[in-house]
Amino acid sequence: MHLLVAGKLHPSGEALLRSLPARGVSVDYVEEVSEPSYAPLIAKADALVIRTQPLSAATIAKATRLKVVSRHGVGYDSVDLAALNDRGIALTIVGDVNSVSVAEHAMMQLLAGAKRARQADLAVREPGGWGWRNKLEQQEISGKNLLILGYGRIGRHLARMAAGFGMQVRAFDPYLQRTGWPEGSVEPETDLHTGLRWADCLSVHVPRGEKPIIGEAEFAVMKGGMILSNTARGGVICEKALVGALISGKVAAAGIDVFDTEPPPADTPLLAQPNALLSPHIAGLTAECGERMALASIENALDYLAGTIDRHLIVNPDFAHV
Repeated sequence: MHLLVAGKLHPSGEALLRSLPARGVSVDYVEEVSEPSYAPLIAKADALVIRTQPLSAATIAKATRLKVVSRHGVGYDSVDLAALNDRGIALTIVGDVNSVSVAEHAMMQLLAGAKRARQADLAVREPGGWGWRNKLEQQEISGKNLLILGYGRIGRHLARMAAGFGMQVRAFDPYLQRTGWPEGSVEPETDLHTGLRWADCLSVHVPRGEKPIIGEAEFAVMKGGMILSNTARGGVICEKALVGALISGKVAAAGIDVFDTEPPPADTPLLAQPNALLSPHIAGLTAECGERMALASIENALDYLAGTIDRHLIVNPDFAHV
């Protein structure tokens, strides 16, 4: 049995990899997070553990022995799922290991945006900047309206945190409105534009679709001075429209952890916006979460090969040879 691991893992994951030969599992470990770095090794792999780098149909075609792809996380938009389905290769995710970490990051972005944390830091560091404090740009979030797009585990954790700051919370999630709304005090918002007109703050927690859920039309209906957080995926918010909204003041501050292209090119307009607080797709990469994801992604691959996988962790059970 041969395991290919593509992307650097938490030290606990690396320790687990070192123990695998004693269990009859050989390992290739490629720390670089890119498709070309691991693709030459995929032909001999029975299982692949992969981080955020692409897995294309061309690479899958070379994987003649591959039975399972185990994502080091919960999203899989960079994986060609149709190509895996055509071959009967399973795709697994790690389950609920990062929801608290991501929700905390989103709460941090909302707070940093309201308190203008980036501008405040620069005011101290830059000569003559101290007087910025007298502009009174900082805001309180207590009593403000927060709209959460996507009310899964992350959204629910965020709602609990925001309630602790005295925010009024609504959520927009058409899927849950059809299948059953979770218990609790957060009410569903049935119309996105109505919710955006109501909101002072917005946090996005939905998967990437064929087009952005927040584009020009959505920015147009928002209140001026919106505080925005995106820890979901690049492409969920139209970057071009977001830049325009940051420049115009429609969005007063934005915390952005995910980008259309990762890492974003140096000439990406969003990088030049002083009211955008940016981070390198790290919302789910706390030390604690990184350890949980590393261990779970390895064990998922091994459990699948052993026939003991929790089927709820298989993205494509109807296609996979379980």
